Amino acid sequence: MPLPLPLRGVVPPVLTPLTPAGEVDVPSVRRLTEHLIGAGVHGLFLLGSSGEAAHLTDAQRLTALETAVDTAAGRVPVLAGIIDMTTARVGERAADAVRAGADALVATAPFYTRTHPAEIADHYRRVRSAAGLPLFAYDIPSAVHTKLPRDVVLDLAAEGTLAGLKDSSGDEGSLRRLLVDPRRRTRGFTVLTGSELTVDSALLAGADGVVPGLGNVDAHGYVRLHEAARAGDWATAKAEQDRLASLFALTEAGDPAAMGPSSSALGAFKAAAHLLGLIDCAATAAPQVPLGPAAVDRIRTHLAEAGLL
Repeated sequence: MPLPLPLRGVVPPVLTPLTPAGEVDVPSVRRLTEHLIGAGVHGLFLLGSSGEAAHLTDAQRLTALETAVDTAAGRVPVLAGIIDMTTARVGERAADAVRAGADALVATAPFYTRTHPAEIADHYRRVRSAAGLPLFAYDIPSAVHTKLPRDVVLDLAAEGTLAGLKDSSGDEGSLRRLLVDPRRRTRGFTVLTGSELTVDSALLAGADGVVPGLGNVDAHGYVRLHEAARAGDWATAKAEQDRLASLFALTEAGDPAAMGPSSSALGAFKAAAHLLGLIDCAATAAPQVPLGPAAVDRIRTHLAEAGLL
């Protein structure tokens, strides 16, 4: 479907449900996709961090993306993560996404090797030119180890290379400066925050929407938050944001002595989705450490306290 620019609203980074054997669980992808669309989300982001793209094979990525695109059937735009180390490899993932029917692409800067801002700009120009679909930059220095320079992003927006930005940098000051820069308003450039915890303040500052991993668990809550913000009802938006901030504590259910924060957060999202009946299995991709029964019980408590069970 044609991508509205700017793209506004709630665009959850969709989980990739897996079977106990570690393969993509196609029926669960369909069920989760239907649930999110039914909750009123404004788009879907496949194969991001919450989608465990870094852990999946190319074939698994393609299966998950094709399933979601087919299920969405043009009701909402589907953004495809094409995250990989180099321009050539990103180009291959972009070609897969185009064939799968994605409506837009999302790419980080190249990683593993160190890159100069001029190389990052050239990377995005090459990917956009080859793929022919709207391209979003994904700023996630915790994973890529490069903070996207604000001037590079805005210059690429002004020339039409980038259609938008997903900001998961955690640098609220830099995001605020980008939002007020006049170049940001050119060509309907979209800015989406990746922070589940500061959506109300980001929308008040001028962000167009949010890409919340927790949206897999409570999509209705984020849609209500966005609708309240668009209506200028900031008291209601704050109350919804406060409730979601409390629910976000489920990402800390894992034992930090036994697993990293990524295993804990992704495991929590999947365990919650399983408890809610949205996916058949809470398995995460290897080598992530699975959550134990005690952690799952804590997640169940958080869901109940949030009114979701």
